[in-house]
Amino acid sequence: MAHDDPKTVVSTDWLASHLKDPDLRVLDGTMFMAAEGRDAKAEYDAAHIPGARFFDIDDISDSRSELPHMAPPVEKFMSKLRAMGVGDGHQVVVYDAKGLFSAARVWWLFRLMGQDNIAVLDGGFPKWQAEGREIEDLPPIVRDRHMTVRRQNQMVKDVTQVAAAAKLGDYEILDARSAGRFRGEAPEPRPGLRGGHIPGSKNVPYTDLLNDDLTMKPREAQRAVFKAAGVDMSKPVITTCGTGVTAAIISLALERIGKTDHALYDGSWTEWGAFPTVPVATGET
Repeated sequence: MAHDDPKTVVSTDWLASHLKDPDLRVLDGTMFMAAEGRDAKAEYDAAHIPGARFFDIDDISDSRSELPHMAPPVEKFMSKLRAMGVGDGHQVVVYDAKGLFSAARVWWLFRLMGQDNIAVLDGGFPKWQAEGREIEDLPPIVRDRHMTVRRQNQMVKDVTQVAAAAKLGDYEILDARSAGRFRGEAPEPRPGLRGGHIPGSKNVPYTDLLNDDLTMKPREAQRAVFKAAGVDMSKPVITTCGTGVTAAIISLALERIGKTDHALYDGSWTEWGAFPTVPVATGET
């Protein structure tokens, strides 16, 4: 990476040099898909970056929704983070155990809640471990800290807003799923969903924005990915995926290259693919 940015992405070197800063808070935002058969909390308990707290994406979500890990109400986010000792004045760094998968979702949640002093750890826990850096299995020492939340409603879209955007063509809708799922050729991992994509959307598989070691590609390489996908950068962007997790990797990449007018479709394909009254496209476009 060209340089560290405490509002988007920081390197393992940066985190190692700041790890003992009194106002730094590290979060393990690991989430695994059910088919992986792994327990994120158990893995965190066994080994994590010193001082890290576990951010449970499924727990810190809207329990009233039938859709998975939808953004939580403001009050719930505030209370959960306060209980973790994370609040105003803290610089937060979030990582996950897959390199870069779910950490970007935590980054986006903080941004949605008006907290922008948060960065994703480039390469995540695998890179940290591969470099032989310090890990521990101790619970963190938590001190209560108030968090002020100002929800940024422009950063999230619902199915009605996305349907309108698809019809009017006034947004670029970028889908982070694999090309096979986008075209409707590969099966959806969740039963009962139609195959395909939102009409008018463009496919930017999140893996195209990452290096083989799951670090983020340089900014110019990410710009080239968007250009190759035919993205019109003059339009605002809506990101989407399967459940609103990897869509945040596109959001993070957009933020890194200086494009700030982006929102995330929280229901993503889990909602759209099951919604009987919205259209589905297949194939390349």
